[in-house]
Amino acid sequence: MHVQTMAAVAWVALAAGLCSIAQAQGIYSCVDAAGRKITADRPIAECIDRPQREINPSGTVKRVVGPSLTAQERAAQEQKDKAAAEVRAREAEEKRRDRALLLRYPSRAVHDKERAEALDQIDVVIKAASKRTTELAGQRKAIDADFEFYKSDPARAPASLKRRLEENDSSVAVQKRFIADQDAEKKRVNMRFDEELVKLNQLWAMGGAVPAAAAVPTARK
Repeated sequence: MHVQTMAAVAWVALAAGLCSIAQAQGIYSCVDAAGRKITADRPIAECIDRPQREINPSGTVKRVVGPSLTAQERAAQEQKDKAAAEVRAREAEEKRRDRALLLRYPSRAVHDKERAEALDQIDVVIKAASKRTTELAGQRKAIDADFEFYKSDPARAPASLKRRLEENDSSVAVQKRFIADQDAEKKRVNMRFDEELVKLNQLWAMGGAVPAAAAVPTARK
């Protein structure tokens, strides 16, 4: 009798323990395709295609589970999540660039000053190339003067004189290309600063600091 009593007590304790575990884990509840409300102590197979509520022992909703997705639905969801993540990444990068732009150019005056310095550096290079072009033009006059002796028969001109002429022509062509490249660089610099200024005017205005002469300046030639 004593043994049977002890076994009964142990069984009651085990059942109570299992009940406590189930309560701690919560109860799942859903309405299936037939409109029946189903509850269970684990996710419900009949509601795999619809949301299931996990309810705490206190009766509050702990979370909503599912519905479980098919392979095709999962792929579509993953693609959607990826696109959303890319949008968030682009937005974060744009905000980072905006902060960096404001940090570099806190005012219109700072931006204008850097534009002028960048263009001045290019002008210095163009001036040096133009000076070299003038020097080459002077050398060409001397070469042409030497060729006067062979005007009636240019084929008799010495190889050294012909080489000087070719080298002069080549050098002039190089300087012209270089100056053209620098002119194009000035246009790129002005375009970059103009685009920055459009964005900066928006950022300055949003920050409550509207700079003077907010219009985009005419690009320097």
